[in-house]
Amino acid sequence: MPRHTNKQIEGAAARFEQWAENVDPATIRWQEAPELLAVAQVADNVRADEARLRDAVTAARNAGRSWNRIAVALGVSRQAARQRFGDKASA
Repeated sequence: MPRHTNKQIEGAAARFEQWAENVDPATIRWQEAPELLAVAQVADNVRADEARLRDAVTAARNAGRSWNRIAVALGVSRQAARQRFGDKASA
């Protein structure tokens, strides 16, 4: 696979920035790509769900729930729960 030079990359980035500055959001037609709209909507939902899950785990830890109980609720091991949420949820 050929590699691009920094100059080529910078040129492509500049062309993209110029194009992006001139795009009128009102003219973008999502109906031409409904599957991409679906991907964007699901990705937004996943991010929102992840935030709610972090909040719920934090609330459970603040209520004194053990990592074992949280893990059971998540359907994962205690270690997996703690690794995923340990730095985000206080004890």
